[in-house]
Amino acid sequence: MDLADRMSLLGTESAFSVLAKAKALEAQGRDVIHLEIGEPDFDTPEHIVEAGCRALREGHTHYTPTAGIPELREAIARDVSRSRDIAVDPGQVVVTPGGKPIMFFVILALVEAGDEVLLPNPAFPIYESMVRFAGGRPVFVPLRQENDFRFDPYEFRSGLNDRTKLVILNSPANPTGGVLTEDDFAVLAEALREYPGVTVLSDEIYSRLAYEGHFASITSEPGFDPDEHTIILDGFSKTYAMTGWRLGYGVMPRALAAEITKLQVNSNSCASAVAQQAGLAALEGPQDNVERMLAEFRARRDLIVSGLNDLLGVECATPKGAFYAFPRITGTGYSAQTLADLLLEEAGVACLSGTGFGEHGEGHLRFSYASSRENITEALQRMDKVLF
Repeated sequence: MDLADRMSLLGTESAFSVLAKAKALEAQGRDVIHLEIGEPDFDTPEHIVEAGCRALREGHTHYTPTAGIPELREAIARDVSRSRDIAVDPGQVVVTPGGKPIMFFVILALVEAGDEVLLPNPAFPIYESMVRFAGGRPVFVPLRQENDFRFDPYEFRSGLNDRTKLVILNSPANPTGGVLTEDDFAVLAEALREYPGVTVLSDEIYSRLAYEGHFASITSEPGFDPDEHTIILDGFSKTYAMTGWRLGYGVMPRALAAEITKLQVNSNSCASAVAQQAGLAALEGPQDNVERMLAEFRARRDLIVSGLNDLLGVECATPKGAFYAFPRITGTGYSAQTLADLLLEEAGVACLSGTGFGEHGEGHLRFSYASSRENITEALQRMDKVLF
């Protein structure tokens, strides 16, 4: 079959490739500890599951409005207004099957051939993949361990020019666990004001998984709320352990929401009616499960960071959010991919090479600590034997 040339521009997620390798080893009888996949290992809270079951029994098995059911859009608008201290109208909300469609649709809607998109590196690989697919040119701003994986203001400003169409932000961040502060956003906003035609896509999917202080967003800066030049990407997968429900959303200017809705109707029609009812229960129901999950992630973070720093040749900064550790492994003498392969083959520990998140990920591995403390402890012991 003769594929369109643009298909060669699409990348992938290394997490799923490593998962396939790990599953193949398990099929051969090997025991593998999975620290590669970025999803909570908790079950979806019971009241959310029950809302989904009730939705099925009550006949919520049909199409919904493309942008989402009104009740959910209203609930999202209230939640985002409260959590970011901004005014959001339901007409600015588009509900999608997971968070990725917001990346996909926004980049398709805004980026044309030759446009530049400023984005962090290392970062979630689908950003770069979609920018290239749309014909855009990614411009990378390095994230370094020495700076807590935050932008260097000079490098960020240097990446902007008259060809910049879109800037992608991610805080708390995958794969680094880095978090941008209010002061960081003030500096970034000052630089962006020199280019008023630039739109910001702020990926805030880990907004409820910040360990220190309160969550900060660029939307708190004057001129960067979703009424003007900013799109918030968020969803239910990480916060409520709902990865398999496939439910996310974007908050954006009304005019853009209408265009994103057109892209959705041309691709997947709408998000699942059942998932939307469950999402409504997630937002309007008790939030104690979220707090318990965050507390457990914090304990796992402390465990894995301490253990990684005890390994020969490994140096790990403490993540400020999400559920990823991104240690520097240059002291081991291995490249990132070589060490990731070695740990899988020799230790039965599945993790990701930092290069799967961009060129500036070399010298690092990504470990997801969305796994039990017992698994993390065992994984550290196995890795110690390989690296000793």
